[in-house]
Amino acid sequence: MIISRHFTRIAIAWTLFLGWASLASAQSVGLPAPRLLTTLPMGGKVGTEFEVATTGEHLDQAENLIFSDPRITSKRKLDEAGEPVANRYLVAIASDCPVGLYEARVMTRLGISSSRIFAVGTLSEVIPAKPNRTLATAQELPLNSVTNGTVADRSIDFYTFQAKKSQRLIVDCATRGIDSKLNATVIIGDAAGRDLMVERRGGVLDFAVPKDDTYVIKVHELTFKGGPAFYYRLGLWEQPVGTPIVRQPKTNAVNSFSWPALGLPTQAPQTEVEPNNDGSHAQRITLPCDISGRFYPAADVDFFEFEAKKGEEWWIEVASERLGLPTDPAILVQQVVKGKNGEADKLIDVLELADIPSPVKISSNGYAYDGPPYNAGTSDILGKLAIKEDGVYRLQISDLFGGTRTEAGHVYRLVIRRAAPDFALVAWALHMELRNGDRNALSKPIALRGGATMALEVVAFRRDGFDGEIELAMEGLPKGVTAHGLKIPAGQSRGLMLITADADAPRAYANGTFVGRSTIAGQAVIRPCRLASVSWPIPDSSGEIPSPRLLADIPVSVSGLEHAPLTIIAKTQVLEAKMGEKLTISLVHKRTSDFSGDKIRMKTIGAGFEKAPVFELPTKADSSEVVLDLKALNVPPGDYRVSFLGGGVVKYRHQPELVASVEAASQKKLVEVKALEEQVKKVATDAQNAPAEKKDQMAKVLAAVNAKMKAATVALTAAQLQLKLAKEAAQPKDIADIIVCEPFTIRVMPLEKK
Repeated sequence: MIISRHFTRIAIAWTLFLGWASLASAQSVGLPAPRLLTTLPMGGKVGTEFEVATTGEHLDQAENLIFSDPRITSKRKLDEAGEPVANRYLVAIASDCPVGLYEARVMTRLGISSSRIFAVGTLSEVIPAKPNRTLATAQELPLNSVTNGTVADRSIDFYTFQAKKSQRLIVDCATRGIDSKLNATVIIGDAAGRDLMVERRGGVLDFAVPKDDTYVIKVHELTFKGGPAFYYRLGLWEQPVGTPIVRQPKTNAVNSFSWPALGLPTQAPQTEVEPNNDGSHAQRITLPCDISGRFYPAADVDFFEFEAKKGEEWWIEVASERLGLPTDPAILVQQVVKGKNGEADKLIDVLELADIPSPVKISSNGYAYDGPPYNAGTSDILGKLAIKEDGVYRLQISDLFGGTRTEAGHVYRLVIRRAAPDFALVAWALHMELRNGDRNALSKPIALRGGATMALEVVAFRRDGFDGEIELAMEGLPKGVTAHGLKIPAGQSRGLMLITADADAPRAYANGTFVGRSTIAGQAVIRPCRLASVSWPIPDSSGEIPSPRLLADIPVSVSGLEHAPLTIIAKTQVLEAKMGEKLTISLVHKRTSDFSGDKIRMKTIGAGFEKAPVFELPTKADSSEVVLDLKALNVPPGDYRVSFLGGGVVKYRHQPELVASVEAASQKKLVEVKALEEQVKKVATDAQNAPAEKKDQMAKVLAAVNAKMKAATVALTAAQLQLKLAKEAAQPKDIADIIVCEPFTIRVMPLEKK
């Protein structure tokens, strides 16, 4: 039995290995990175322990599941022989763990994996007992419980529940908000499966039970797609009539990083008062103000009036889309000039406000390779109202696409304030633009190879006229890892964070702290920087639109086992030159891989130096030189953090060192089999020639030797399969990836006065 379990584990491990190896061979962009793709279940109840199964890419040599909160822990599940079961974990949620969403990751041979959302709640968890693809095999779902499911291709999942007349029940299917690809259609039917209520947009149903009976819930994908990525958490609970629906928690979109403004209370102190749907019923307010309102019912327009004095400046900010809603606020401000002799009031347009554009260029259509899919802009509002005359002003706010939507939950927050300059930051792994048309949107965990430098693109949201420079810093990193921010210059919105692992950095993992520092009104301020990632790696997003979201933490890891294909280091870390001089930078190259092509086109990055000409870096040389013309760049005196960045095609080989050890193991098994072959022949001859009284005894000996021979042959076959797969994986594969030089400092000194 032990031999059987051992080789079963080998077969499973190498089948998974073959699967991701074939995926890597098809992937043209990005060196292999560990990615956790599914956990089943996708969450659990506070104070419980349960088993979780995982799947993913490049998860070889996986260790424990790691969560973004220490109150969620895991340990490997063990088999009867005390050996870890592949991709199986026992997860425990402490009784004091808050309800909400957390990140789950796995530490692997290549470092920390990308994350998968893990939900913690208070409802009872129902474990599916059998397939439930038909009404006859429907899974029973008790009230006040949640279950985890995965929709199969061209399939429907069925559930039943018991309910009593006049109960108010909420059916909530969490999907996109927990990283699923499922666009859920949720249906409540009668006991025969006939549809009573259907929801195709958001996965939640508010059900007033008409009579005591058995009811059915049906879940399927909108277009009947399915597979492991199409999972859900289906909740069913009773709720008092008249209370607002509190849905299962969901992740935050990238653009929500800019909300709320610092110091804003959780709840607005004022609320919209209906009726205020036209100018004659405008709600009177005084400035400053902070008001919560609703785009309800369909085509709702809310009017507010206030008095203002000439010379005043007010900043208007609206949050609605950034609250996770499919809304598009628009504002029109008009001056109200009172008519004379009974004439109607005259309205003079003063200001129109709509979308806040992304501070940096993004993908032109959500999936094209001409920019990243991360959108830091929003359809919410931020703008300045300059008052040129004393008087009464009327503000009207509407949802541009709310003409046909009657959604009581489509709320907004309207804030009108004096200038409060500030900024918010978000970052993501740098997107790679390819000339050959590959459209990639890859989740890129900060999983560093030794000697690698990884670039994060950092975007600033500037609030209320703030235009100062922002220094970037990352701390709390693993041993052997350093981070250098390429600052966001005054008046600009983009910077870079470069994270470098020493060539000999040990295997490690840590949660970092990422911040931006600046000065506002003479005071030093520090603001956190959020990290974003796409929910699923998409090698070619021409057929699938990426779904980026914010992460809860800043995980940084070092493999300790694999090295960067090319490490580029400036020979001198601090270079000095006078204004107007030409500066020669000597670079040292350290290669662990071959490249397709002799040269890589590189550009200079870092404030003040990004207009330097592109140059070609030789991939086969051990060193090179770059000349920067400070006169042409017109760089003023000061210290500058600078680096070089480009894209090259690496001939990546996966664990070539594994081939030798696997080959040795295979050869050892071959020797064992040959020795047993000789032993079988000898025992068979001895058994044939044995006297009659020893025939039975020798037959048993022969059977035992034959059994050993059979087991050894199975072991040899497994070893030879391992060798074949190891050799295939170690074959060079062309993979395009970003190459970044370790950052260095250029000190530009003023010219000496004559």
